[in-house]
Amino acid sequence: MNRTRVLFLCTGNTARSQMAEAILRDRAGERFEAHSAGLEPTDVRPETIAVLEEIGVSTEGLRSKGVEEYLGKIHINYLITVCSHAEEHCPRIWPQGGERIFWPVDDPAVAMGSEEERLDAFRVARDHLVRLIEEWIAEP
Repeated sequence: MNRTRVLFLCTGNTARSQMAEAILRDRAGERFEAHSAGLEPTDVRPETIAVLEEIGVSTEGLRSKGVEEYLGKIHINYLITVCSHAEEHCPRIWPQGGERIFWPVDDPAVAMGSEEERLDAFRVARDHLVRLIEEWIAEP
């Protein structure tokens, strides 16, 4: 069975797109092949790993990837941008790409304060993505 390919895109591929990739794989990996990438990838944030593990979502295999790993190389059924910067700067025409969706999710990486306050920002982003993904996969 061919699974629907989804690419989640943000700027750094450190938090939101990584969370979305792991959550979709956890919730509907039998139906979807989930990927993530960034326009300017850096390292996956430890807070990203921590808040996913808190809810039992596997973080195995998560790594920061650049959009060039996918652009023009594999067919993507859905390109979902999760930040305004990526939405504005991603190529408008995606070779071998399908539908484009924009889910604005606040960037938890910019949160200030104590370690617990920063983790709370990551939890808010995670929970927002869980809601978006669960609603999206429930659509016929």
